[in-house]
Amino acid sequence: MSRTILHLDLDAFYCSVEETQNPELRGKAFAVGGKPNERGVVASCSYAARAVGVRSAMPMSRALQMCRNLIIVPGRHKLYEEYSKNVMSKLHGLTGLVEQISIDEAFLDISDMREAPARIALNLQADIKNNLHLPSSIGIASNKLVAKIATEVGKKSSKKKTEPPFGLTIVPAGEEAKFLAPLPADMLWGVGPKTSARLTELGIHTIGDIANWPEKELVNLFGENGRDLWRHAHGIDNRPIVTESETKSISQEITFNVDVRDEKTLEKTLREQSTEVGRQLRKNDLAGKTIKLKIRWTDFTTISRQATLPTSTDNDDEIFRTAVKLLKSVRKQNQAVRLIGVGVSGIGAPVRQLSLWDAGSEKSRKLQEVVDQLQEKYGRDVIHKGDLSL
Repeated sequence: MSRTILHLDLDAFYCSVEETQNPELRGKAFAVGGKPNERGVVASCSYAARAVGVRSAMPMSRALQMCRNLIIVPGRHKLYEEYSKNVMSKLHGLTGLVEQISIDEAFLDISDMREAPARIALNLQADIKNNLHLPSSIGIASNKLVAKIATEVGKKSSKKKTEPPFGLTIVPAGEEAKFLAPLPADMLWGVGPKTSARLTELGIHTIGDIANWPEKELVNLFGENGRDLWRHAHGIDNRPIVTESETKSISQEITFNVDVRDEKTLEKTLREQSTEVGRQLRKNDLAGKTIKLKIRWTDFTTISRQATLPTSTDNDDEIFRTAVKLLKSVRKQNQAVRLIGVGVSGIGAPVRQLSLWDAGSEKSRKLQEVVDQLQEKYGRDVIHKGDLSL
C-alpha cells in the first residue's frame, strides 16, 4: 500500500531564528558563525548573503571577501534548540510518526490523515510561520528519499533568491522515477564527490541516466552501492519512519584560535573534553567501549585513532587516559595542533557486575554521580578534579 511521507526543512534555520530576535536583520546579508580572525566558519547564512555566493561551512574570512558588508552574528545554540523543540512539538501534534533527522529537519508519515496532503502542508507552514515566525519548505512523496529531494527541488526552483523559498513540492505516487529523471545525479543519496566523478567519466549526468543503466553493470562498477543507486534512481525506498534514534557516539572537539604546541594545554583540553563526554554518557545512562581521538595538523591533514577497551566505560578518567595514550602515539614532540577531539562509540547501556575487587571503582562512580549532580544544579565551574601532574 502506498505511503504518504512529508519532509519538512526549516529554511536558513539559525538565521531565521536570529531574525525573530532582531527584525532589523531581515533582508540583510548576514551569517551566523565564528569570528573571521579566530578561524570561524559560516554555520548558516541569510538568503541575501547566499545570493552573492556565501555558503554554510565556508570560512568566515572567505565569506567576508565575497560580501564586504556581511553582518556576523555569533551562534546561540540553546536558543535554536528551543525553537527546534517548539517546531517538533507541532509535528508530534499532527502524528506520532515523526522522525527528526536534525535540528531543522524531520520526516512525517501522514498516510492515515484524512486531509489532503497539500492542505496538511500549507496549514503546517502557516502554523510555523504565524506562531514561531519561521519559514519552512516541504516535500511530499511516497517515500523518504523522494520526499527529501522534492523539498530540495522546491527550494532551488524559488525565484525569490534573496528571500526564504517557502517551497512546497508534491510528487504523486507512481511518478517518482519521472520526477527524478531530469535532476542532476549528485542530488541522489549515495552520490558523493567520488561517485559523482566516476559517474561523469561514464557519461552519467542525471538520475535518469543512472536509471537507464542495467542494475548488474552498476553493481559491477560500484559494488552494493550500485544496487542502491539503481533502486534510488527508480524512486524506490522502503525505509520506515524511525520514531526513536539510537545514540551511536558522543564526542567533543575544538578548533583552536591559534595552533597549539604546548603538551600541557593539549592534555588539559583532552581532560575537559573527556569530562564532558563522560557527563553526557552518564546523563543518558550509556557507556561505550571504543575511545576515539581526532586531530588536525596545521596543514589541515586530519587523522583519527581509536582504542577498544575490554569493557564499556562512562568514566572521565578512563576516557582521558586512553585519549592521551592515543595522542602520544601519533604526535611528534612540539608538533602544532589545529583541532583536537575525543569521542566514545560502541555505545549501549552500562553493564555493572561488581566483584569484591570493584569496590573502589564503585566508590569512584558514586563520587562522580555526586559531582554530576552538583554541576547540573550549580554550573560546571562549581567543582573540578585536581591535576595530579602538578
